[in-house]
This record gives sequence, structure tokens and C-alpha cells, in this order.
Amino acid sequence: MEEIVFPNQIRINRKMRGVTMQDLADRLGISLSAISKIEKGYRRLNQEQLILVAEILDCTLQDLYVNEQNSSQEVVLAWKKEQERRQEINKSSGLKVLGAALRYLRNERSLTLIEVAENADMTLSVYHRIEMGQREVSDKEYKNIAHALGLEADTLKAEIKKLDEAGALEEIIEHNDTKYKVANIAARAANEHNNSYIDLEALKVPVFGISGNDGSIVIDKTAFAKEAVKPANLYGKRDVYGVSLCTRRLGSILSNRAVMFVAPSEVASVGDIALYYKTDQQAFVVSVREDETGKLYGLMWNPEERIYFDNDDFQKIHKVVDIAL
Repeated sequence: MEEIVFPNQIRINRKMRGVTMQDLADRLGISLSAISKIEKGYRRLNQEQLILVAEILDCTLQDLYVNEQNSSQEVVLAWKKEQERRQEINKSSGLKVLGAALRYLRNERSLTLIEVAENADMTLSVYHRIEMGQREVSDKEYKNIAHALGLEADTLKAEIKKLDEAGALEEIIEHNDTKYKVANIAARAANEHNNSYIDLEALKVPVFGISGNDGSIVIDKTAFAKEAVKPANLYGKRDVYGVSLCTRRLGSILSNRAVMFVAPSEVASVGDIALYYKTDQQAFVVSVREDETGKLYGLMWNPEERIYFDNDDFQKIHKVVDIAL
């Protein structure tokens, strides 16, 4: 049986809008069989393709994801069962050792997660789960990862064995286990209906932002702001604040009711979404990019526009750490 890697509601939204599989395949520039695998969850879309699907089907990204709010109970239960199956496999397959070794070797080569993911032809989230020991790896993926690390597949296996036998991976495995447990506890707490376990007032953060000129967001932290509860994965972050996604430079992909959660103390790296403060109160949503000379800039959309960062600009770049739709 093929592994389900991306449960989605593309088929439902496609049929609701009268779009055929062939139409969608043609617009994405991929084969009909690829669309079939994508809709069944056997093949993953990259971020650009996912955004394009949302545009074609005139829906939000949230509409394409499987979740307990907008998916049938049968689909949600099937996916939860699949997750449980994978976790059982992980316990006995040595994936924790593999993930820890990949992280060790990546750090040894001063490579970022996104660099290895891109060179291995994977999304960042998939590769991150592999390093966390929470996802199986196919032979092809294994070879791609080895290549991204500058190794042959057999050499990578030998390196992993050597590191494991030397006890070099124990600290990383312990760190990954702790991080995974904390994430699960937070997720369970967020879904707990009995609020006696959660001080919701303590988890509320201010939400700023009104629409400004040229697609900017005006953020006046001295003015009265509405509030939102932080997502479970941000419970431990104290400097987080919310920003209304009131700019239309992102088009119709994300609802203008969406809230971005921003952490000023976190460093925004290449590939991250961030708020760039042009002035104390005027900010733009950008994707942090790097040009061919290695200089960092922020990419804005609709229309595309680059904002190059000066050395003293980095305090003006606040990383977006979550988006609530």
C-alpha cells in the first residue's frame, strides 16, 4: 500500500466548481495520473503548486486541508489511523537514529533545513519530520537526501552506523523526543474542551493592523487592539503579537480575517515569511529571499517587488511564526 503523505480536499473542491481532473492537470502542467495520486494523498504538492490550486479552484488554502472543522468524520478518522500506524512503525524501525544522524551531518556541513530539503527535492515540512524521526523514508528519498549532503547512499549508511555506535546521536534523539512530546501535549491542550486546564486569558495576545497605502499594514501599538488566543505551538513564546492580514498584496489566497502571529525575537531566515517595518508603523508582508550575490531581500507580491535589507534593517524584520485562518 502506498503511503498517504498529504491528505487533502482538492477533489471535493474541484468537483464543487466543475473543474475536471484534466483541466487541473493542464493548469498545473502535470500529468492526469499525477493529479489522481495528489487527490488520493499519495503524492505531495509543493507550496507554489498548492497556492496555484487554490487560485484555480477559487478557494482558500484552508479549504484544501483536511481538518476536524471542515472535513468528513470518515476522512479525519482515516488520517488519524494512518498517523497512529506510522508512529508504531517509527518505534521499531530506527527512524529516530536516522533523523538524528541526518541532523548531525547537516549541522556538520553548515547546511540549513531548507537547503537540504530543496536539494533532496522535498518540502521543508517533510524533511523536518524525517529529521525528527517521525516519517518513513523511501529508497529514492534516501538517495536524494544522501546527495543533498554530498554523500553516496552507501556512505551515508556507514556514517549513520558509525555515529550511532559512537553514541554521538543520543543527545539529539533525546532533544527530538522532548520537542515531539511538548508539541503533542500542547496540541492536546488546544483541543481540550475543559478550559480548567488552560488559562485562556493568559494566552491572549493583541492583534494590530489596518490596511495602509501600497499594500502595507499600519501597526499602531499604542492604539486599542482586539485580541486572539495564541496557537498551541506558541504557548511558550512571550513576545508574540498578532497582525490582521488586511493587505491585498497576497491576493485572495488567504482570507483578510486571517491573523499572523509574529515573534520579533526570532531570526527570519531565507524562505521565512516576515513583517518588514519600513517605518515604525508601516509594515509589509515579505518572503525572505537571497539573490545570486548572497544579499538578502524581502519579496512582496501583486506586483512582485524587492526590498533589499541593510545591515541595520534586521531589527525591523519580525518573523511570522504562525497564521490562523
